[in-house]
Amino acid sequence: MTRSVRRTHRTRRTLQVAGAGAAALLALSACSDSGSDASGKNSAATSSSGKDSTGKLSGEVTVFAAASLKESFTTLGKEFEKAHPGTTVTFSFGGSDALAASITGGAPADVFASASPKTMKVVTDAGDAAGTPATFVRNQLEIATLPGNPDKIASLKDLTRSGLKVVLCDKAVPCGAAARKALDAAGLELTPVSYEEDVKSALNKVVLKEADAAVVYRTDVRAAGDKVEGVDFPESADAVNDYPITLLKGAQRTDTAEAFIALVRSAEGRKVLTGAGFLEP
Repeated sequence: MTRSVRRTHRTRRTLQVAGAGAAALLALSACSDSGSDASGKNSAATSSSGKDSTGKLSGEVTVFAAASLKESFTTLGKEFEKAHPGTTVTFSFGGSDALAASITGGAPADVFASASPKTMKVVTDAGDAAGTPATFVRNQLEIATLPGNPDKIASLKDLTRSGLKVVLCDKAVPCGAAARKALDAAGLELTPVSYEEDVKSALNKVVLKEADAAVVYRTDVRAAGDKVEGVDFPESADAVNDYPITLLKGAQRTDTAEAFIALVRSAEGRKVLTGAGFLEP
């Protein structure tokens, strides 16, 4: 082999080594840049606890709540978002039995506020509650009549009058179970024109003048304003519902969800709830 050939081979090997080194440096540089980007993204991201890199609450909280809590919880949700910029509270309101079934069926939710311990028990028995549910308010029944109470309804017994169109919540729903308990306490039998899926649906029948009266919660009568008139009855004291709330095991933002529960149970939260007609726990 000639000297010029050997020199050519050495030159090639030198270029190959230099090329390999450059490639390695580029790879390391790329990894370093990628790591910097990932680090930057992670520092700005919200952790699974619900706090960002500065320790502030952030992220979305999904709350499943009894229909009767709609007005109060909507107000509290807005207050929470105002106090914690970067958070969002999303609500799903409905009959507590349907909400409990959705949760045990795998529906994504962070917090559950039920209108009765019985429907909450469905969730706890399924192992979907994270911790022990706590009662935060209570609610009492009232009769909702048409504005001005044209049928002169003054008692639970008056609802049994012939020709009167009365609506009740379905027996599986807490307000329906409470109405049944009140009727039993009074020794009365009542056949409604319909059983509704939740308390708002029952009240709406009166608002739309499709029914003469409905047995609902006093909070819903108050929320309806002058669209209905409320009538108290003594048997309602025998059918007061406790409202429990709990963090759910599937919660995606635990700190943020727990902070919302804390607001609901705080003096500020209680002021909003009692102002809507709820009773102290």
